[in-house]
Amino acid sequence: MEEKKKVQQINIELDEKVSGGEYANFVVVTHSPAEVVMDFTKLLPGVSKAKVHSRIIMAPPHAKAYLMALTDNLKKFESKYGEIKTPGQEGFTEFGVKPPEDVLPN
Repeated sequence: MEEKKKVQQINIELDEKVSGGEYANFVVVTHSPAEVVMDFTKLLPGVSKAKVHSRIIMAPPHAKAYLMALTDNLKKFESKYGEIKTPGQEGFTEFGVKPPEDVLPN
């Protein structure tokens, strides 16, 4: 007889202040043995400095679960809208920006 896993249902609330979202077109990802840190920002054309608008910190297992969920959603997106081009692929439009090699925001 197989043992059924108990699945906890979670109700997620989205308040008005957060519901509009925060736009980011650039993220710097760093890590330590205990956490993965993602600093999200907006890069504007002609501006060499960007302010971190949101920092998300996750335990490595949660970051991996997030990666799996994001991968699944991107596969669904591409099956509906077509392939998303990435650097090195023909048809990719360069962003024209990169983070400094020697200084990271955390």
